[in-house]
Amino acid sequence: MKKLLTLLLAAFVLTACNDVKKNDDLKPPMKVELGVNDDDPNAPPPPPAVIGSAYMEDRSVSLITGGDLNTEQVWLDYIQAHNDKNLEKIAELNHPEWEGFLPDGRTLKGTDAQIELLKTWFDTSNPKWEVQWMITNDSKNEKGEMTHWLTTGNTYTDTDADGNEVLEHHIHDMEFVDGKIKKINVYSRAKTME
Repeated sequence: MKKLLTLLLAAFVLTACNDVKKNDDLKPPMKVELGVNDDDPNAPPPPPAVIGSAYMEDRSVSLITGGDLNTEQVWLDYIQAHNDKNLEKIAELNHPEWEGFLPDGRTLKGTDAQIELLKTWFDTSNPKWEVQWMITNDSKNEKGEMTHWLTTGNTYTDTDADGNEVLEHHIHDMEFVDGKIKKINVYSRAKTME
């Protein structure tokens, strides 16, 4: 009995050691901070972290990775231009093939269509947006080309024709090409009623 207990204890210890080894394999092989390897500062940064999956029309899967943080500043500038009603700046930040998909089902093709809509809106209203959060991501499309996206949560306020305050929560999902906004998908939800 004593030998059996010793044998079981030894097996338990060996198994526990193997499990620790397996868990160690899950840890990064080096300390990574902002793409820098402390052991070799000239080493290339690690590949971007996989953060999700995109399903293609043929149901194949493309991995989504963390994206370029520079797109966040473009969005902040874009929102500021909207808040300032600066149509020239908005047009400057748009890609030549800009298109927008609005929450009411309308689609705008081209910067000229967007600017025409905004002129009318800005003349009769005072919309304002405040950025709440942003997530950058990259994934390959159906053609195998890498695409760059930014998804943001924004608070939208305005005053309607009767003087009532409007508050909505917006999600903007944008595709970036050459540092410019090419496509915007806008989703909205009215303020939650208590």
